[in-house]
Amino acid sequence: MKWITRENARVDRIACPWLIRKFVDPDATFIFAPKDRVMEEAERTGAIPFDVPGAELYHYRVEGREFVSFDAIIRKYKLEDAPLHELAKIVRGADASLEDTPPESPGLEAAAIGFSRTSGDDFENMRRQFPLYDALYEYCRLKVSDGNVLKHSLR
Repeated sequence: MKWITRENARVDRIACPWLIRKFVDPDATFIFAPKDRVMEEAERTGAIPFDVPGAELYHYRVEGREFVSFDAIIRKYKLEDAPLHELAKIVRGADASLEDTPPESPGLEAAAIGFSRTSGDDFENMRRQFPLYDALYEYCRLKVSDGNVLKHSLR
């Protein structure tokens, strides 16, 4: 499958490719395009657009609560993995304006901005950030398994 989104990726546009490769299509390929050309390029290439206005896989609201493209992919592909849903809260908090942002979200946003600014392009950014999402997923797995991540620390 081919997927396309806006260039200059930060939180959601890196989290989504990680999610897609880990849970939807391990062989997925990605295209990054200027915001005003994503939908046109999607049609031309047959790629699935995400995190761009007008795409099915974009931010949405339920009962006044904002959800991000990461959530839209989880919903569309019916992903029921509990640690993944915990990670979605962190991604959502880093990418949207929420009243109840998880404490991990500002750190993810800061790291995403830093990776974006120090990577040569979106593909390098993706390659460098995927291990961060692997680590956050493991953190969420521990959190969901017994609720006490700190007992698993190296102290």
